[in-house]
Amino acid sequence: MDNLSERQKLILALVIRDYIETAQPVGSARLVQQYHLDFSSATVRNDMVALTEMGYLRQPHTSAGRVPSEEGYRYFVRQLMGHTDLPSNTKRTIAHQFYQAGHDVDRWMRLAASVLAHHSQAASLVTAPHTEQARFKHLELIGTQGRQVLMVLVMSGGDVRQQMLSLAEPVVQDHLSAVAAHINASAQGLTLEGINNLSGQFDALEQDVLKLIVEDMRRAQKVLAGEVYRDGLAHVLTEPEFGEVEVARNALRILEERSLLEDLLNRTVLTGNVGGVQVLIGGEGTWEELRDCSMVLARYGVPGLATGTLGVLGPIRMAYGQTISTVRYVAGLLSELVVDLHAE
Repeated sequence: MDNLSERQKLILALVIRDYIETAQPVGSARLVQQYHLDFSSATVRNDMVALTEMGYLRQPHTSAGRVPSEEGYRYFVRQLMGHTDLPSNTKRTIAHQFYQAGHDVDRWMRLAASVLAHHSQAASLVTAPHTEQARFKHLELIGTQGRQVLMVLVMSGGDVRQQMLSLAEPVVQDHLSAVAAHINASAQGLTLEGINNLSGQFDALEQDVLKLIVEDMRRAQKVLAGEVYRDGLAHVLTEPEFGEVEVARNALRILEERSLLEDLLNRTVLTGNVGGVQVLIGGEGTWEELRDCSMVLARYGVPGLATGTLGVLGPIRMAYGQTISTVRYVAGLLSELVVDLHAE
């Protein structure tokens, strides 16, 4: 329920803006002087007391100014901030960087992580496009040494998976190429179920390769099937909020522990629409590891074909407008990449 006066909304927004910039408690006199308010310090102080009683601000020390509470940040993000957008020249610069990367998925993922970290001054994570229903596109079998063979499996959407095979006996490259050609002709465009149901004449080697393809495709359909690209951890660790070892350790757990990250993404961004941005402030009472952090997350791609996630992790004292607009814009660029890959 929106129970704040217009002046209280302004004061809450200014306290949050000042605290994000300085990381110092904000007093009424500073607000009046810094932002040239046309009402007195006493009036501002009374409204700050009211905002504290309503749970939007808190007072760290008896004589100190106020800082935003988690509820204050949530109110700001959902009620006061409005739609934010990156400046046009920033968009052009980012778009040009991605254009130069061509259609190399790995380069796009690394660039996306770098752009997010730079523009948010926080830690970023990006998951590669995940094929919701793995679909076979192309296979290569490359002889290396002796009985060792490199299997390269390409799926629709650009997911490329490689593994080394150890054969019972050496096989010449011509035979390996013939096996790959036969499987390519038989499995082109098939889903996991389709490959499982393939019928026809396949020799022992081809059957073994088909079993490995099925295993790879099954792994590809997991939520975090591929690499998670990260950047900007140094930005987070230099913030005063992460000076305590336990707080820094929790931030690292979110970024590094795959099971924890998978649970987080499964219960948040993967339930939302592509392009929609979700903001988690202080763990939202669900993730204890996030109690001192905020995350801005989005899903990108094409539902039914391939999707991925990207996001930013930083202190609760985060520049939400800049971060949300950056995450939204980069998600849009990555969705365009998925569309282009499938068009090819």
